[in-house]
Amino acid sequence: MERLTISIPAAKSSLVKQILKEFGVVIQPEKQTDISEFRKKLANVSVWSDDDVKVFEEGKRAFENLKPQQW
Repeated sequence: MERLTISIPAAKSSLVKQILKEFGVVIQPEKQTDISEFRKKLANVSVWSDDDVKVFEEGKRAFENLKPQQW
């Protein structure tokens, strides 16, 4: 099966869809972008304070201060 994307004038859309359906073409509806869903997801993103990030900075500094052992 082959996938095609076509632009149909709004006035002829129902006629073209009807003809295509008679030929066995499967017409998939367009995905509607729901902005409210994106907003809900963004609202759940956690916010880190400077104290939260400080733990990582301290760990980074501790790791950088490690010296390899001499054999």
